[in-house]
Amino acid sequence: MKIAFQMDPIGSVNIHADSSFRLAEEAQARGHDLFYYSPDMLAYQEGRITARGHDMKVQRVEGTPAILGPLREVDLADFDVVWLRQDPPFDMHYITSTHLLDRLKGITLVVNDPFWVRNSPEKLLVLNFPDLTPPTTIARDLATIRAFKAKHGDIILKPLYGNGGAGVFRLDEGDRNLASLHELFTGFSREPLIVQKFLPAVSKGDKRVILVDGEPVGAINRVPAAGETRSNMHVGGRPEKIGLTDRDREICARIGPVLRDKGQVFVGIDVIGDWLTEINVTSPTGIQELERFDGINVAARIWQVIEAKLA
Repeated sequence: MKIAFQMDPIGSVNIHADSSFRLAEEAQARGHDLFYYSPDMLAYQEGRITARGHDMKVQRVEGTPAILGPLREVDLADFDVVWLRQDPPFDMHYITSTHLLDRLKGITLVVNDPFWVRNSPEKLLVLNFPDLTPPTTIARDLATIRAFKAKHGDIILKPLYGNGGAGVFRLDEGDRNLASLHELFTGFSREPLIVQKFLPAVSKGDKRVILVDGEPVGAINRVPAAGETRSNMHVGGRPEKIGLTDRDREICARIGPVLRDKGQVFVGIDVIGDWLTEINVTSPTGIQELERFDGINVAARIWQVIEAKLA
């Protein structure tokens, strides 16, 4: 098959942790041809969806994860699969790319399905399952956020469309910074904020459960560094081996069919204690850590699903 990866710069990926690299590596091992381009090289040209990028061969070499061919322009309708793998922020640039890729529907398989990526960003899709999530409010209005904090005391405040733990604040019962943080956020962004009740269980870890075509294949636990609330590996969270609990399987049984119906082949959900906090569909991570801990080839399972869809 001909596979295109729309992703952030390939030259800077961590070959031991990056999930896009692992997906490309497995595709190459299965005999598929790879093409790489960055999101800013995607274009609509008189009815065609094109990209300027490079034929690619990946390799597990520190500092040189890929060998790239000369820059060339391709018609993405000539490809079997396009992977939508750039990281958030989920801004208008990201949203526009989903609109363009959506024009390939019925011609080229785009993974994850861009229509539902656009309509199901991480912190919004969870709103469909209020009984599985901690108390949550999405608002830009300071009075609404104040009322939520007055009710729940200890809260987490974060950007609605952020990622990697950036801009995440814990405001406990004695904190006096809510108004200042609201002023800071609303000063540079028109987007709402999301606030959730703080879950003390995060000290034991924030579990990333990976689902392939709606089915859970395993989990890793991300434990915050000392003195840190955030457990994201981007900010020093430590990955640990962990199994799936009955509650994890209950959550997956509820959301799995929805993800499958929406064409979300590779998804990572975040679970703290017994509560679902995010459903990551834009550029989920965790494949390599899970493969090392559990000895299962998650990337191969993902490609088996894709190959079956195309068959």
